[in-house]
Amino acid sequence: MNTVKIRRPGKRLRRVAYHHGDLRQQLILAAEAIILERGVDDFTLREAARRAGVSPAAPAHHFKDARGLLTEVALLGFLEFGQALEAADRAGGTDPARRLQEQASAYVRFALRQPARFQLMFRHDKHDQTNEELARAAKHSYGVLEGAIRAATQTPEQQALSPESYGLLLATWSIVHGFSHLALGGELRTADGGHADSDAMLKSLLPLMLQHLPGKPLDE
Repeated sequence: MNTVKIRRPGKRLRRVAYHHGDLRQQLILAAEAIILERGVDDFTLREAARRAGVSPAAPAHHFKDARGLLTEVALLGFLEFGQALEAADRAGGTDPARRLQEQASAYVRFALRQPARFQLMFRHDKHDQTNEELARAAKHSYGVLEGAIRAATQTPEQQALSPESYGLLLATWSIVHGFSHLALGGELRTADGGHADSDAMLKSLLPLMLQHLPGKPLDE
């Protein structure tokens, strides 16, 4: 008696999706979901593969290992982050203080919009430090902030920042980065002690924080 082999739709669809390059994107989405649920430290490539519906060995076709996948997620974050900061910097015009405020707002908004990527981007112990594209993207993002600080302190591009100027850069970065992490951790409260949801953080608390960024840096 002749037998007919029946192909299981699920397996065929999975194979087709792989050849169309969907697996790479599915692994990225799975990695972000795991980071949101478990945190960066509890991410595993095996779990990402399971959620993408492939074998534990399949991710190697796109990413060498877990660090490779996390590096890609961080790279995507820095690319989007840099674009957001650039757009904000342009919106600030020629006023250095306004540029810093616009960048600070964009910084927090990015963190709330891309929480998984934001948490991972600054975890250098999880990245491939030899990845030149990631290094360029991170340096570019930092350079946008530094550019506004240079404008505020009238420091030419070819000149090293003075200790005072560098301190201003660190202070601005620390305020905004800290606010972002507090916002993601649900630690922020409104002035009346109520819980601050995303809307309250952006429309109420963020403007309050921005008021404390340096208005006229290094006044003489």
